[in-house]
Order: sequence, then structure tokens, then C-alpha cells
Amino acid sequence: MTLFSQNGSNGHTLAGFWRLSRRFWLAGKPSVTGLIVLMISVVLLQLLVQFYLNLWNRHFFDALERRDAGELWTQTSVFLVLASASIVLTATSVWARMTCHRKWRESMTRAILEIWSRKRHDVSMNGQDHGAENPEYRLAEDVRVATDAPVDLILAFLSSVLTALTFFSVLWSVGGSIVVSPFGHRIEIPGYLVLGVMGYSTLMTALMLWFGRRMTSISEQRNQNEAEFRAAAEVLRGGYPGSEADVASWMDQLHLRLQAVLRSWRNLCWQLVDMTLVSHANFLFAPVAAYFLCFPKYLSGAMSLGEVTQSAAAFVTVQGAVNWLVDNYQRLADWRSSANRVAALLSTIDRMPEQGEAAANSESREVAPH
Repeated sequence: MTLFSQNGSNGHTLAGFWRLSRRFWLAGKPSVTGLIVLMISVVLLQLLVQFYLNLWNRHFFDALERRDAGELWTQTSVFLVLASASIVLTATSVWARMTCHRKWRESMTRAILEIWSRKRHDVSMNGQDHGAENPEYRLAEDVRVATDAPVDLILAFLSSVLTALTFFSVLWSVGGSIVVSPFGHRIEIPGYLVLGVMGYSTLMTALMLWFGRRMTSISEQRNQNEAEFRAAAEVLRGGYPGSEADVASWMDQLHLRLQAVLRSWRNLCWQLVDMTLVSHANFLFAPVAAYFLCFPKYLSGAMSLGEVTQSAAAFVTVQGAVNWLVDNYQRLADWRSSANRVAALLSTIDRMPEQGEAAANSESREVAPH
């Protein structure tokens, strides 16, 4: 039985990668199930703490506006409790996620080694499938990235969805409606802060998708060039077995691969510069955009200072949740690159002859009648 459904001579799908992954996630092991429950529970508790921190903003700044010293000290105590809970939950999340990283990587690596051990080892894997070259690097680096990133990305996505849903309601209830009068016509816009954050987030996401559109291909090429350069350098450590002319030729190839590595890093540098322009601009403008949306109601007396700060904090929280793709675009590209190469490695191993297959064929030819 093959691990992959083939798609062309060198094509492959991620079916084999996901099949090996299911062995880990769906095997029903109590330790894995416990980690899943723990990670989801931490996400929910962190959301609860984040909600109360947002509410704390309102109470604290309302007390500050009233110059109520007693209430300020009360809110300071509340903040210390919420901050302590957030710190403990964050540390727990790190432990749970890294434990999952380690266990999934171990499961995936052992499965690949088990499949590979049943194949003939005198067959070269280089050149059989693009992305399957240098299998040692695939096992050491790409399996790590391919098993690390999904855990973090899925949890971040779950947290973002729940956070957006929760704080949409905060923006809707606290922000309320606003009345505008363009060209003398009175128009009431309900939930205008929700509409504002959706428009702002859509703009930022579109900009990131445009500026980061080449990130996946650049990341794949960089990792591939790094692996080829490392494999070429390994020859020098063992001593090149050829003549001086052969050594000179190989050194030329090594320098060419080094230049390819440096070019890929230059391309990555410029790609990150483009993406940083968007991400840092978003970091600076998101809270300012929220304040500008709240200022008309604050100046008219329809909002207190506490409601302004609560709305602004909720706006930034929702914007960050909705812009999950913007924040994780680079890591998604890195994961896709590594997962594709793990898939290519599995596809190549799948096509290698089994141990004893060549000997059996040889014996069949010897006993065949002439």
C-alpha cells in the first residue's frame, strides 16, 4: 500500500503527511487527549481573563476621571489578580504547546524511520523528487517545523475566532450607534465601531496578502538552497576522493550553492521588509484609528473616558483577532514549505524498493525457463 496518491511524475499530495499525523492525534492516547483538553481550556480561560481586563479598563479610567482614589486602589487590586492569572495561563500554554510539539515530532520521526527502514538503502534519494533531496535535513529540520507550527497556528486561530466574537459584542454594546449628517441628511449608523474595525482589518489583510504574496515560494527556495549547501559541505568533512581538478570543480559548485543561499536570503530580506511596512504601520495606526472613531461621541458627552479606553482596547483586540492571517502569514508560509518537503520525502520513500525485493526478482529470473 502506498502512502501517497501520485499526481504526475514528481507530484504528490499531503495525504501521507496527514495519515502519519492521524496516528498521533487520533490514536486515543490519554496523554495526547489530556494535552488537547488542557490547551483548549487554557484558550477559553485566557479569553475570560482578557474580557475582564477589557472591562477593567473601563472601571479604572472612569475612576480616574472622577478622581476616586478608593476605587482606583480597588481596581489596582483587581488588575493584580487578573495579571497573575494571565501570567500563569500563558506559562501553562507554553508548556502544553511545546509538549505537543515534542510528542508529535517524535511520533512523526519514528514513523518515517520505520517506513524507511523497510526500504533498500543502496538506492539514492537525491534527484528523485524535488524537495526530497538531503533526507537527513528533512528529518531534522522540516519535520520539526511541520509539527511545531500547526499546533500554534490552530490554537491561535481558535483564540482569534472566539476573541473576535466576544469583543464584537463589546464594541456593539459600548460603542452603540452614531449619527452623521452628510450633505444635510441625518443618518444613524448602528454598531459603527464594529463596522469600523471590519473595514480597517479588511484593508490591513488585503495589504499583507499583496505585499507578502511571494513569501511561500521564497521560503521554500531558501530552505532548499540551505539544504543543498549543507549537503555539499558534508563532502569536504569526509575528504573529497577525487583528483585536484575534481576538488577544484567541487569547490566551484560549493561556491555556487553558497551564492544561491545568499541570494535566497536577500530575497527573504526584501520580502520581510515589505511585510514589516504593513505590520508595523498596523501596530501604530490601530489604536489611533480606534480613538478617532470614539472621539465624536466622547466630545459630545455620549461616552465616558472609561468607555473610550474600553472601546479602543476592544477595537485593537478584535482587529488583532481578525488579522490572524496577517500576524501568521510568514509562519504559514514556513509551515507549508516544510510540510511540502516532508510530503516529498515520504513520497520518495514510498517509491523506493522494499528490502529483499531486488533479490527476489533476481531469483525469479534465475529459475525462469529459457
